[in-house]
Amino acid sequence: MNDGLSRRLGAEFVGTAFLLATVVGSGIMAEALAGGNVAIALLGNTIPTGAILVVLITMLGPISGAHFNPAVTLVFAVRRDIPATEAIAYVAVQITGGLAGVWAAHLMFDLEVLQISQKVRTGSSQWFAESVATFGLVFTILATLRARESAVAMSVGLYITAAYWFTASTSFANPAVTIARGFSDSFAGIRPQDVVPFVSAQLIAALVALVFCNWLLLFRQSDHSQ
Repeated sequence: MNDGLSRRLGAEFVGTAFLLATVVGSGIMAEALAGGNVAIALLGNTIPTGAILVVLITMLGPISGAHFNPAVTLVFAVRRDIPATEAIAYVAVQITGGLAGVWAAHLMFDLEVLQISQKVRTGSSQWFAESVATFGLVFTILATLRARESAVAMSVGLYITAAYWFTASTSFANPAVTIARGFSDSFAGIRPQDVVPFVSAQLIAALVALVFCNWLLLFRQSDHSQ
């Protein structure tokens, strides 16, 4: 493995780990402080997640592209922006980084490190919500890359902040996040048996978003040339 790839994989690992530590840790903190008010707990989970995405993408984007998400990596692999072998390595470190972030959150809050979530997240509305959330995330990334690359970090952070509230699933939109949250019996958790439908919806929606963006952005480009 060359040094450049090692650094990219290191960035994807630590970025995904910090993302999950934030998602799960802020969920634990928010639930503890909200006094049973689920809306306040969700708000306390939402703001840190959107904020950390801006920070992580700004810091690590120049190194690895700051995917932190197998669905995003799949899109860039299909676009041939990243070789298939590197994409597989990205996904592996995203998943392991996500698990490391969950375990770090548990340690920080003095909880049992190894957990299995009991939080039910299933049904057609949840799966459709994940499709919408992931389509919107990929659309945001690709369209913002075309419009103003320097705005990607802020756009993604703001999109996820909004999608926590307008989607029924609270916008996981990320297979690595979904898998890792299966191992946290906390506010942010998801039962392991609910993970596969979520991930399937995310991956399909990511590819649909890529097809749509290929059409839309090509249309815009030709329109501006007229």
